[in-house]
Amino acid sequence: MIVSAYVFADGVEFAPDAIGAAAQALRAGQLIGLPTETVYGLGADADNATAVAAIFAAKGRPSDHPLIVHVASFDGGMSGVSHYATRVPSFAQQLMSAFWPGPLTLILPRRDAVGAAAAGGHNTIGLRCPEHPVAQAVLSALRQPTNGEPVVWGVAAPSANRFGRVSPTTAQHVAGEFADQKDLLILDGGPCDVGIESTIIDCTRGAPVLLRPGAITAEQVEAACGRPLISPEELEAQGQQTPRASGTLESHYAPNATVRLMDARALQQALDMLGRDVDKASPGGASIAVYARTPLKISSRSIEHRCMPSDPAVAAHELFSVLRELDALRVKLIWVEEPPVGSAWDGVRDRLVRASA
Repeated sequence: MIVSAYVFADGVEFAPDAIGAAAQALRAGQLIGLPTETVYGLGADADNATAVAAIFAAKGRPSDHPLIVHVASFDGGMSGVSHYATRVPSFAQQLMSAFWPGPLTLILPRRDAVGAAAAGGHNTIGLRCPEHPVAQAVLSALRQPTNGEPVVWGVAAPSANRFGRVSPTTAQHVAGEFADQKDLLILDGGPCDVGIESTIIDCTRGAPVLLRPGAITAEQVEAACGRPLISPEELEAQGQQTPRASGTLESHYAPNATVRLMDARALQQALDMLGRDVDKASPGGASIAVYARTPLKISSRSIEHRCMPSDPAVAAHELFSVLRELDALRVKLIWVEEPPVGSAWDGVRDRLVRASA
């Protein structure tokens, strides 16, 4: 059930009934579809183990694969953070000051008594303060209970899709993923601005470790905290293991179609080899789609073609929507031009590499 989170009259305001209904559902142990600036999340009270278990069940996600917990921006975000984390290193506080609210998740040491189910049973927990105004309105409502209701300190909200599939960036995507759950309240906050999941930084090793790239680049993180980032590979070379984190499996973000990454030259060669033969092989519609920045010569009418933006932020914004659109056309193959080298493209590249694994 999709409910608009906004009222459009003389201006744009929150729909108080929708925000209140979402907060009430979370307090009652129910799940909701929650918009954030990155992707839509499937949310539950992070301290309600039964509700968190319902997230894992709905997504078909392994229960030891941790979820990200979203906290409100009270006192610079520290109130929600101090509920879940035993300590916050100084460089992590610098990152909060620089990027919260925003698309950055920090892995911190977890307090024993809280968030165990959301953390997948691990002794660390991923925390994020989302920038989306609807997410903030819901989190704020949960921190201001009435009639003796309990305070909800955080909302566990992994992407609102079946495990391993393409993340949703609209309320309609969420409704399509969970069409069998008619009572699921989905707050419609419009299309997500960022379009890919948050950057994840492990802050439990005495230095920042990049676990997942996103809209916030490695250079931005290093500039904000004044420390060089360490890669998971560097830790492994030292005999250390990084904590598990959302969206870091080798295969993830995958459409039903098979995704193949190629450079522009290999892509054009593959198209030239196909020629018009694909028209004969696919009389009922397209079986191959191409998503590329470089202008290509495509002689077949049976190949779907989408232009990838040359701006990495715009490409990230539309990436999952394009993959979902091509999936809806029932193509068998999606040929994607490899993103350019550079940290600005790391988030898009990471998602495409995992989608093609």
